[in-house]
Amino acid sequence: MNSKYDIIIVGAGAAGFFTAINIVEKNPKLKVAILERGKEVLTKVRISGGGRCNVTHACFVPNDLVKFYPRGEKELRGPFHQFCSGDTIEWFEKHGVELKIEDDGRMFPISDSSQTIIDCFTNATKKLGIDVLTNQSVQSIFKAEDYWKVETNSETFACQKLVMTTGSNPKIWEMLTEIGHSVIEAVPSLFTFNIKDNRIKDLMGLSAFASVKVKNTKLESSGPLLITHWGMSGPGILRLSAWGARILADKNYQFILEVNWLNDLTFEETLEKLKELKLEHSKKAVSKKSPFDFPNRLWESLVLASEISEEIKWADLSKNQLHNLANQLTNGQFQVNGKSTFKEEFVTAGGIDLKEINFKTMESKLLENLFFAGEIVNIDAITGGFNFQNAWTGGFIIAEAITSK
Repeated sequence: MNSKYDIIIVGAGAAGFFTAINIVEKNPKLKVAILERGKEVLTKVRISGGGRCNVTHACFVPNDLVKFYPRGEKELRGPFHQFCSGDTIEWFEKHGVELKIEDDGRMFPISDSSQTIIDCFTNATKKLGIDVLTNQSVQSIFKAEDYWKVETNSETFACQKLVMTTGSNPKIWEMLTEIGHSVIEAVPSLFTFNIKDNRIKDLMGLSAFASVKVKNTKLESSGPLLITHWGMSGPGILRLSAWGARILADKNYQFILEVNWLNDLTFEETLEKLKELKLEHSKKAVSKKSPFDFPNRLWESLVLASEISEEIKWADLSKNQLHNLANQLTNGQFQVNGKSTFKEEFVTAGGIDLKEINFKTMESKLLENLFFAGEIVNIDAITGGFNFQNAWTGGFIIAEAITSK
């Protein structure tokens, strides 16, 4: 059986639906189909943001927004000038979905349910007559003279223009390399660090604002650091893992993490502060109460690690102990052995080489009428709605490019 369409979109995720809807809204005459290998559509949308769907981020200046993308910062500048977070809010509003901003800038539907976004998309595709075909696993893609042929496990499709929105799917990447594209190998991007260390052994659940650095590299970050059962997590760590995705993969996730629990205080400044505390609190036990802005239990643990026993008073601290403590506070060395995936926010760095895409249209520079949107390309962001924003922007630009030709 041979099914003909003007446009076929492979991948029924966020980018796929958004592209399809925008194309047909701009030109209702076009016959569009979305092919999905699984039984379900929009599965990542359903689980994103803990089932609430983190639609975008309240960062409205393109040149600021690009800074959240470890890969894609330079390339997304132009696209974000065409369709940015403000346009996303307006688009969803026009389609009956109101978004709200949370304190950290993340944006969700006011219903707090990803089902709202799923309904918005599925209702729009029904209304616009877009065919959403599930259980269609693509086996091959072939470029004929003036059309594309897509073979699935059950049918053969033909189309004028082909849009790939399959996320990080190695099988599809392989097919694309066979027809001439280069793929940057995928490595995990958002992950937490596995650390076994007595200093944090019984402190799971504690959080402190810290700056972190991977020893002997330029990789550094700061933000809330969360101690977990398996090591360290939190925004500061996740950001470090995103920017260091390639470097940390090359290290096989074995490296030394340097932690400054006082964030921006240096060793020297901390030592001075400790000397003042020694005079001020001379009769008090050092380990009893944290003089800094982080949890007492963490302070107690770092005091013990500095070879200062529980009952020692401030007045009795030796020069050596003061040095040890300043060092633990500003330059704690933690051995990282491996990583763990961060919740369901599994993101990879990798995908179609950005040099092979025209970012004015999201069209392949190598093969005419082949377009890409979403995580299939080598673009990824930290957590907070940024990966979805990349999907919406790519889909919008493709729709513009296809319907204005």
